[in-house]
Amino acid sequence: MQKIIFVKKILEDGRPCPKCIEVQDRLTQEGLMDRLDEVLTADVRDPQSPGILLAQSLEVTRAPFFVVEHSDGRQEVHTIFIKFLREVLQAEPQA
Repeated sequence: MQKIIFVKKILEDGRPCPKCIEVQDRLTQEGLMDRLDEVLTADVRDPQSPGILLAQSLEVTRAPFFVVEHSDGRQEVHTIFIKFLREVLQAEPQA
């Protein structure tokens, strides 16, 4: 069992980051949004926003990013969407 978190960023002017929109649109088009367990926002105007706090705790400096939390406590951070898509969302389920 694993949990997948998607973190998208809100820029200083209040707009969503263009890459985050592109990634979310692709996930929606491919019917993969339901594979995500949680979507957090990293609002750069709010240092206490959930996405900012998670990014800081994992030392991630770019968005969007994905965190895969495994049942054994391991966390994998993915900052490259295509690689995440291939390795996690399109990978064969493990028995």
